[in-house]
Amino acid sequence: MAGSDIVSALTAQQEDAAALIGSFDDRHAGQFVYAPGKWTLKQVINHIIDTERVFAYRALCLARNDLRPLPGFDQEEYVRFGPASQCAIADLREEFIAVRNATIVLFRNMPDEAWLRRGSVNEYNVTVRGLAFHIAGHERHHVKIVREKYLPAV
Repeated sequence: MAGSDIVSALTAQQEDAAALIGSFDDRHAGQFVYAPGKWTLKQVINHIIDTERVFAYRALCLARNDLRPLPGFDQEEYVRFGPASQCAIADLREEFIAVRNATIVLFRNMPDEAWLRRGSVNEYNVTVRGLAFHIAGHERHHVKIVREKYLPAV
């Protein structure tokens, strides 16, 4: 299967990230920022979820040979209008797991020929495979920041 390596990576990441999210105190996760203008832990988690949804949708479109150009999205507006501040950390953890499960199943069932399909996303030429790896890399990037910047303050 063409995407088995990314499916394994996404599965391993899910376990790690879910455990990390589960270790946060709800109040701290909704209030602490490590510098002015940075997001709370809840906002970071919500951002990871939203971004994964957007990139999985983009991968689905390309995999199904929908070649219409896909737009970008404004992550700051998504965070601003997202529900993070009203959600319990346990609910965000549950949502992350649900979204990641959907992403894993999408890629696990991806036909081999779909992995290299190309399209335009935010005026960039991308492949389904590239979008899948972007999802994994984006999550790892933010988990690293959480461990380095947020956890020392716990």
